[in-house]
Amino acid sequence: MNQRKKFRRWSNSGKGVVASMLLLLVVGATGCSGEGAGETVSRPVFPEAPQDTQLYDTSILDDESRWTVNNAHDPAIIKTDQGYYVYSTDVRVAGEAKPGVMVRKSDDLINWTWVGQALPGIPQEALDWTGAVNLWAPDVIQAGDTYRMYYSASSFGSTQSAIGLQTSSSPEGPWTDEGLVVQTSANEQDKLNAIDANPIVDAEGNSWMVYGSFFDGIYIAPLDPDTGKFKDEGYGTRIAARDRATEEGAVEGPYIVYNPEFKKYYLFVSYDSLFEDYNVRVARADSITGPYTDMNGMNMLDTDHLPQYEIGTKILGGYRFTEGEGWVAPGHNSVLKDGDDYYIVHHARGETDKNWPYLHVRKMLWTKDGWPVVSPERYAGETAQDIPKSMLAGEWEGMTLDPSVDGQIQAVPYTLTSNGKIKSEKGSGTWTFDDKQTLTLKWKESPWGGASTEELKLLPSWDWERSQPTLVVTGLDDHGVAVWGKQISAAE
Repeated sequence: MNQRKKFRRWSNSGKGVVASMLLLLVVGATGCSGEGAGETVSRPVFPEAPQDTQLYDTSILDDESRWTVNNAHDPAIIKTDQGYYVYSTDVRVAGEAKPGVMVRKSDDLINWTWVGQALPGIPQEALDWTGAVNLWAPDVIQAGDTYRMYYSASSFGSTQSAIGLQTSSSPEGPWTDEGLVVQTSANEQDKLNAIDANPIVDAEGNSWMVYGSFFDGIYIAPLDPDTGKFKDEGYGTRIAARDRATEEGAVEGPYIVYNPEFKKYYLFVSYDSLFEDYNVRVARADSITGPYTDMNGMNMLDTDHLPQYEIGTKILGGYRFTEGEGWVAPGHNSVLKDGDDYYIVHHARGETDKNWPYLHVRKMLWTKDGWPVVSPERYAGETAQDIPKSMLAGEWEGMTLDPSVDGQIQAVPYTLTSNGKIKSEKGSGTWTFDDKQTLTLKWKESPWGGASTEELKLLPSWDWERSQPTLVVTGLDDHGVAVWGKQISAAE
């Protein structure tokens, strides 16, 4: 699009949503009166109830073995023949974190156990250069029989930073120090910041590292496949940047994924304030070195366009459904490609106390045009399945992840009628279904203003806020804005 409108926040309107009947639908008869009766699509299989985590549990503060998804910040994931591992920044609630890179393990991406600290402390060369008190944003990649762990050492707001390398024959260590990969100083003219490393192998088998934070943006450099260190002198190529003058100009936590179906590289980054309005943006390119552009064709290197929040397709941000705990400042993600399935892994803070960062794993789907979209619910074992049309009518609530909104976005209710209408207190339209997994909402006047068309993927999921199975939707509208929703109750 040549012009982009500023989207207004969903207003919180409408109370007293009808109590859910979805459980009855899941176990009930397959027939349904009205449109869709006699359909042959089977009822989808919903996830079983996962074990939830008690939020803000002060009894675990001094017991690392019970941290599970607690104190997980800047998580990076890898799948090995021993299970899934997440490596994360050294943080803890109500106290000083032990430096050494936190390690967690899972067999199912749902239940996580504490492994320990990867390292006995901060490697000496990194400590001497940065004076860091903890290690940040690690990431691990397997190269042959060797695991390579890249870690960051720095201090908040400084570019006196370094990315170091450790190697091991096991994802749980022990690790051998291989020295520093790249370092930047406090008087760097361009304010390049050597943190937040993500190693990646491109479609041709070449090794790279994307890295950088805040000040001068995101860089990518080729790696020597034998050593895991920079292949060439210098810092590499800049592929994303924002206005460096303010916290609102932050861009950090880069992560690149190649999707062979669309033959594109996808750059994920986090914008804005770590504690307040962190959010994840994505852009894509034909080459790993860019140029990376968002759904509306905006270049991730464009620092002249204002307002800057319009650059990068926002796919994850702070949100709150009508019931349950909301989440703020989700970000610094990694992405797991597990066979044909994709997952986004990130931290988020509970809305009641933002000092508590938690590990979130979410299913990631793809639009027909090749853009990633994220489930509005945390992963509980769900799989993409065809959905009977008879299940769609009922009471829903949803939101757009408005890129202009700082902080949480509140969901609002709407109704899908059995005759293909959409009803809302502040909008109306029609809906259609492809009889598989794609629901299309065409708003004549949407609750956030103006007409729009939303192409949404359906997913039978677990509703963590209401502790029951439900249908969720995720997708993008024709303005390039992400849309989330979930069914509250099915039509009788």
